[in-house]
Amino acid sequence: MNHDSYSDAAIRSILKRVRRIAMVGASENPAKPSFFVFKYLVERGYDVIPVNPGRVGTEMLGRPFLPSLSAIEGPVDMVDIFRNSEAALPIVREALALQPKPGVIWMQLTVRNDEAAALAEADGLDVIMNRCPKIEYGRLSGEISWQGVNSRILSAKRPALSTKGFQKLTLDRKT
Repeated sequence: MNHDSYSDAAIRSILKRVRRIAMVGASENPAKPSFFVFKYLVERGYDVIPVNPGRVGTEMLGRPFLPSLSAIEGPVDMVDIFRNSEAALPIVREALALQPKPGVIWMQLTVRNDEAAALAEADGLDVIMNRCPKIEYGRLSGEISWQGVNSRILSAKRPALSTKGFQKLTLDRKT
């Protein structure tokens, strides 16, 4: 796969089918990007599991930190890597040892490891690199345009607005 660009359809497909996400490198520090990505994804209905061996014994938004992917009970659909590019290969190897295997490896902004991507793809997983699921969800759902950002998505459809709380658009995921 060409990892220099991804079609909107490919990213939308991943974000619509994924339910359970293991976020490796999550931090409960609200100043860190992993915190607000975690919070955003949870608010959009994803079951996000924080994985960080240095934070075991603490929680993130009521969810306990786990030391590794292998410590997660049950299957995960996606492994979101919030670590540096060099750390991606060992994380992908650990993800490939899970049974069942996740369907997606997602490497956050600035994270690119072509060897890790090739390994995951050879085992049938989808790989996204140097992208953020929060940004992509917001862009594809139209939420990001509320802040004046050009999402490159045109639509004549008026969003259905919630009757209470903060307004959120959706990718019409099945829950």
